[in-house]
Amino acid sequence: MDIRNIRVTLDGRAVDATLNDSPAARDFAELLPLTLDLEDFHNTERVADLPRKLDTSGAPAPAPTKAGDLAYYAPWGNLALFYRDGPAASADLLILGHLDVGTDQLGRAEHITVEAAP
Repeated sequence: MDIRNIRVTLDGRAVDATLNDSPAARDFAELLPLTLDLEDFHNTERVADLPRKLDTSGAPAPAPTKAGDLAYYAPWGNLALFYRDGPAASADLLILGHLDVGTDQLGRAEHITVEAAP
């Protein structure tokens, strides 16, 4: 699977991140650059609304989310950054990539900027 590098900053601090090569991740990359405000959801993830819904056609088989995963929740059209392992696999929750960041930093993050890597 092709991995796409992206540049992510959480509250002004750069973190390493990659996107997978799923159709939804490629569609997410088309939205970049993005700066979004994050809020906590269920003490498990930080979430933000995207400017539009992503293309979910051809989505891979559902997989459970892990801490550090960057995901898309299709019914609400929002971005989710998991700082704890998430729920069981669901066809509504698509993993877009992964952030290499400590769960403490991710769990406190209030702002995220995502850009294409140079």
